[in-house]
Amino acid sequence: MKGLLSSPQMICRELSAFETDDLNSVRQSFRDAASCTLRQAWLTKPETDFAPAIVRTGWRAGSLLVFVELTDADIFTRATKPHERLWELGDTFEIFLHPVEQRSYVEFHIAPNNLRLQLRFADAAKLTRKTGSLENSLIRDDVFSSRTWVRPEVGRWFVFAEIPVKSVSENPNLLPGSEWLFSFSRYDYTCGRKKPVISSTSPHTKPDFHCQAEWGTMRF
Repeated sequence: MKGLLSSPQMICRELSAFETDDLNSVRQSFRDAASCTLRQAWLTKPETDFAPAIVRTGWRAGSLLVFVELTDADIFTRATKPHERLWELGDTFEIFLHPVEQRSYVEFHIAPNNLRLQLRFADAAKLTRKTGSLENSLIRDDVFSSRTWVRPEVGRWFVFAEIPVKSVSENPNLLPGSEWLFSFSRYDYTCGRKKPVISSTSPHTKPDFHCQAEWGTMRF
């Protein structure tokens, strides 16, 4: 119900090595990992076209590992190069991460064709994404890696992301013992529908993905 949902809490455990290019290997490794689902907490009930997604997290060798399975009836993007405004061009999965001891935070986007957008904000008050220009927040060098699998025959696409702690945190210490705020969200486009269906792991009272007061907490 709207207004009754609590922010998710995730305990990220260390995962064993696996083949990052093999979907079955990735799924097996994340089978018992911490998980949370995407929702539309600002609505009293989900939109008719809402499709579920589940995110699982873990860590290994100084990197946060994220694996997501997204149900999707129409998987597509018009994006053709990195650093485009992916959320305006088609299906997009978004990752928000904010170590609790610092002011800056990151926002990473991944499209079904594995194109990425990487942003860093100096603090929660600087929402340049809404002002039109991303230039001041854009990270042009690759700071994390990802892999996607598109399976339209079963109405799914999958994302695996490996995010080094140094890409997020100003503290060079390893992950164990750290605490980060987090949120995962998506833009789910369908041909013929004017607007995408958006959802988030955070219990937002309105669809403002940058509202960190409603983000979850991730502990390593």
